[in-house]
Amino acid sequence: MAKEPSFENALEFARDLIRIPSLPGDEGELARRVVEEFRALGLADAQTDDMGNVMAVARGTGSAPPVMLSCHLDMVAAGDPAEWEHPPFDAVVQGGFLHGRGAMDIKGPLALQTYAAAALVGRAEGDVIVAHTVLEERGGWGMKVFIESGVVAPAAVIIGESTRGDIATGHRGRGEIEVVIRGVAGHASAPDRARNALDLVPAVLRAVAAVNDAEPADPVLGKATAVATGIDVRPESRNVIPDEVVVVVDWRVLPGDTRETLVARMEPVVRRELGDLPEGFRVEVRAATERQHTYTGKSEDRPLLTPGFLMDPEHPVIRAAATAAGRKDGAGPAAARPWAFATDGGWTCGVHGIPSFGFAPGEERHAHTNTERLDVEEARWAFGRYPEIVRAVQAVLA
Repeated sequence: MAKEPSFENALEFARDLIRIPSLPGDEGELARRVVEEFRALGLADAQTDDMGNVMAVARGTGSAPPVMLSCHLDMVAAGDPAEWEHPPFDAVVQGGFLHGRGAMDIKGPLALQTYAAAALVGRAEGDVIVAHTVLEERGGWGMKVFIESGVVAPAAVIIGESTRGDIATGHRGRGEIEVVIRGVAGHASAPDRARNALDLVPAVLRAVAAVNDAEPADPVLGKATAVATGIDVRPESRNVIPDEVVVVVDWRVLPGDTRETLVARMEPVVRRELGDLPEGFRVEVRAATERQHTYTGKSEDRPLLTPGFLMDPEHPVIRAAATAAGRKDGAGPAAARPWAFATDGGWTCGVHGIPSFGFAPGEERHAHTNTERLDVEEARWAFGRYPEIVRAVQAVLA
């Protein structure tokens, strides 16, 4: 007998998920728990792919295009538990809130989406895909491969990142660029024998500031920004003059940017600020990469770039979703506005052009903090809106 797709059961499922830590690359236990719930809810084709993404389908009654509900399995680290009002993995419900790491980013919404899909079995005009991905917090490798695989072909995607009940129409992307300065190492007691890579850092910082000043702005998403966020020195010994310094640049990009376009914008400005390099120095501008690992055993050097995207607020899918969601006070359609942070929608819409938007309870200001919480009554309201939003989107796409 299938588990009842009620809000109360969804809330208990969310609490179960919060109690399972799931850092990027270590989502296996959580994935198994989610697939178990898929099956208990009577969802069809519950499965895990080679990346570790999980999916299932709520079968519809007609031929309307499929809509996909999607969250991610990974979370950011909780930090020092002593800094939390409630232990980050205890999933405490108190004061009208569900507390803990993942309460709103994104295990609470993941539970709501999963149960909302189950509530639509045999009640939607088309299939409802529910898919939760790995490694979203590190650039979205899971979603990238999932969509490219062609296992599913959704006509629209609803991302479960928190919007406090608004309809999120897009976001800036995020890229990470490195400016690598190489010199000649030496003992700090004999600086004349070395070429100190730190000497060129001021010119590189001026270049980053100059690039930032020249970045374009979008009337909805705002200005693209580039800012130096770190300086890595090698070797790290304090009595050695370093022969390599890496200046890390966090770049919030507008839709359409790639790692190639970012390097092409940064490199000439760095060269201009540095002028003729002194003998013994070399400089490289490159896209940052990291070695990523899935819990299923896949490994790859991945560029740290999440694409941006932006849907027109007058797009039929956005208008249908906003009308179906409504405002919590009942005063007309939900507001349509962008997120401040990046999501897997950069892959579904920004790269693959699938109409995508966000809808979920939760305040964005609590994401990645030790105050993370989810308003239980807002979550109850959002849970009730998901079926209406799915039906409205399927109707406008049919």
